[in-house]
Amino acid sequence: MAGRYGRPRSVLRMRTVAGQVFLLQVAIVVVLVAAAMAALVLQSRSDSEREARHRSLAVAQSFADAPGIQAALRSPDPTAVLQPRAEAARKSTGVDFIVVMNTQGIRYTHPMKDRIGKKFVGTLQPALAGGVVTEKIIGTIGPLVQAVVPVFGSDGKVIGLVSAGITIKKVSGVVDAQFPLLFGAAAGVLVLALAGTALVGRRLRRQTHGLGPAEMTRMYEHHDAVLHAVREGVIIVGGDGRVLLANDEARRLLDLPADVEGRQVTELGLDPATAQLLASGRAVTDEVHPVGERLLAVNQRSTDEAGGPPGSVTTLRDTTELRALTGRADVARGRLKLLYDAGTEIGTTLDVVRTCEELAEFASSRFADIVTVDLVEDVLTGEEPSRATGTDITMRRTAVSGAPPDTGLYPVGELIRFDPSTSLGAGLTSGEPVLEPELSAFRGWHLQHPQRARKIVSRGIHSMIAVPLRARGAVLGVVLFWRSQNPQPFEEEDLSLAEELVARAAVSLDNARRYTREHNMAVTLQRSLLPRGLPEQNAVEAAYRYLPAQAGRGGLGGVGGDWFDIIPLPGARVALVVGDVVGHGLHAAATMGRLRTAVHNFANLDLPPDEILWHLDELVTRIDQDEGAEGAEAPVTGATCLYAIYDPATGTCTMARAGHVQPLVVRPDGTAELADVPGGPPLGLGGLPFETWQQPLPEDSRLVLFTDGLVEDRDRDIDEGLALLTRTLAGHAERAPEEICEAALGALLPERPSDDIALLVARTRVLDAAHVADWDVPPDPSAVAQVRAAAVRKLMEWGLADEAFTTELILSELVTNSIRYASGPIGVRLIRDTALICEVSDRSSTSPHLRQAATTDEGGRGLFLIAQLAERWGTRYTSGGKVIWTEQALPDRDVVAGEADGEDP
Repeated sequence: MAGRYGRPRSVLRMRTVAGQVFLLQVAIVVVLVAAAMAALVLQSRSDSEREARHRSLAVAQSFADAPGIQAALRSPDPTAVLQPRAEAARKSTGVDFIVVMNTQGIRYTHPMKDRIGKKFVGTLQPALAGGVVTEKIIGTIGPLVQAVVPVFGSDGKVIGLVSAGITIKKVSGVVDAQFPLLFGAAAGVLVLALAGTALVGRRLRRQTHGLGPAEMTRMYEHHDAVLHAVREGVIIVGGDGRVLLANDEARRLLDLPADVEGRQVTELGLDPATAQLLASGRAVTDEVHPVGERLLAVNQRSTDEAGGPPGSVTTLRDTTELRALTGRADVARGRLKLLYDAGTEIGTTLDVVRTCEELAEFASSRFADIVTVDLVEDVLTGEEPSRATGTDITMRRTAVSGAPPDTGLYPVGELIRFDPSTSLGAGLTSGEPVLEPELSAFRGWHLQHPQRARKIVSRGIHSMIAVPLRARGAVLGVVLFWRSQNPQPFEEEDLSLAEELVARAAVSLDNARRYTREHNMAVTLQRSLLPRGLPEQNAVEAAYRYLPAQAGRGGLGGVGGDWFDIIPLPGARVALVVGDVVGHGLHAAATMGRLRTAVHNFANLDLPPDEILWHLDELVTRIDQDEGAEGAEAPVTGATCLYAIYDPATGTCTMARAGHVQPLVVRPDGTAELADVPGGPPLGLGGLPFETWQQPLPEDSRLVLFTDGLVEDRDRDIDEGLALLTRTLAGHAERAPEEICEAALGALLPERPSDDIALLVARTRVLDAAHVADWDVPPDPSAVAQVRAAAVRKLMEWGLADEAFTTELILSELVTNSIRYASGPIGVRLIRDTALICEVSDRSSTSPHLRQAATTDEGGRGLFLIAQLAERWGTRYTSGGKVIWTEQALPDRDVVAGEADGEDP
């Protein structure tokens, strides 16, 4: 290798960067190639042993499972049958031996016939137990791997063993044959890497050692020319505090003498602060120093940070002319940041009042000392301003921030009418902002309220800006900015900033107003669709709670599709309903209203719970079909429902549910459990059946029906919620329904509910024998008189003698019709509840129909007569037939209801 000046240089003495890089790369390539070859050798050995294990096990298992092996082992001479087959298999598979032996390890086959009949060498116990043995041993033919597998008889017992073995050398021979190719490839890689390294070193050597004296001189001259031509001063100070270099710009900015190089920094006549900074060598960034009439930005760094000589290098930049521009830029940047921050901090909620409070709080901390916000009253309720031109200038103070007590400003909630004759009132009328830089001049603004104006000025408030809140051409209100702590008055630039700030806030405020209007409409719709009170009935004592999503946390609350109902049914029964429409908003509320109306209509038909859910399922399916026909983007309705019927005469409760959460039953002894109501599919899937759950409930049992919003939340799954609700209500048999509602919500209500909650609690009552009378009627016309007489006696006991005649007529007609047209047993029941109820049951499924009898007809007037005498009548079907019922109004419902509760009239 040639040296820098043509002298030969040994490779081992390389001191250049190129030579060292060359040697390092060669060493790395050699190490990598050696490591790769070693890894290949080790991998080949591991693969050979693994391949030997797999092949020996596969051959042994295949031979053991071959047809005829079991018969050969049980034959008189197994060797004669198995030896030829074993040898043929050994040659075809390439293993070294296949040995078949009995359970004592005596060989039947072996490649060397003299080994037949001798004991096998190896581990047999796991194979005799039905397992498989694979082991590596050193045999007479060298290191090998052998596998032993069992041969099972038809009874599942081991009747023999098969072993196959192969030497590792035979398996590794294929890999060893590839080593010359691998070594050749490695050598080729090494040669290519060395050649590439040599080329890189040669190029690097050319780039670092190809410069001669002339080139070095020319490079220095260029460096010196650039150093003195730049418009930034450069000073290099040595570790002893002497100036080593100063360019022309540094001499100009610091007024340095011509012989500055070699002199101490402290001898240059600089101001003490600048001289101390240059002598200290401490690192600074854009530190401003006044030098004469100039302001210099100084940057200084040490020169020995990367192993260089001790000292420091300092750059100087004249910022005198840029100072004013920078100040104006800082002001503009600050205002832009203020407007950006306003966009993130104002309008975080869709609440009109909260948006005004955010505007006042933000502006009082970042722009003015005191801020007040006044709104047109229509805006507070979500309505459009009554006059889009802004001539209605009666407003209500909505937010105040930064105002100390007793400043003379109107308080929050005060109704203010701005006088159109004042500058502020005229500005509101025209929608233009108003600037009052000096309030103490009293140039017309004080005419709004002279006494308050004098008090405002006396409290130190000296400047004001009024900007109307405008959105979509309408004036929503006005924002007043006041200064008291800041002595500077508002200027025109402040006015433009205030306008921009209020314009951005007006957008958020208008969005909040529109949301409030739509939300109020949705809430009004939802409240009109939900029950407004509990109906009159004596079957249960009920209480309920309904909480929309995110209600009760300072927000407006959500509008959802949860609903509940208590529907009185004939026969003193009552239907309890809880449902949930998926989603929120107007669509969910409207769907809920349709489903609730449908439930009432189906309940009037007196259908069982499973049939009502079937009809609701059909209705939801039709709703989806109708909405889907209008457009592809129509939402799919999803709903769940739980429908329960409680009969106080028998104490029986019948339920069915469609995808709804199971209800909770709290028994009179305090035990609480989930009712095992069969789970049907959610409404809208179509065509799937619903099953019913029917059980008698003791009196004073509590039925707790709810939607999943009570027990399920983003931080709690539904199983945990059900378990918590069960624990909360268990052991408190004395709780009334209202107390149960409070306890359930207190334990399970999330801090911010994400779903609607509907909760309905009903305590069951049972009508005792003093309020119910039953008779079985034989299918004989003569029995009608006996039933009438028994009914009259019961009415006399109840003190309802005035109803006896009407009841006799009704019973005569209904019982006679059942005897004449129906079959099977006939039952009569009288129930004294809020009304007198007569029920006649039979086995017929034919319902009577009211018709207008002609003058010449001999019949057909019975039901017409009943319809005139009874307050209501109807038919309901049971699993065994039908029940025809009538209701007669009682003279004093309050007394009867009190007696039903066990109270004295």
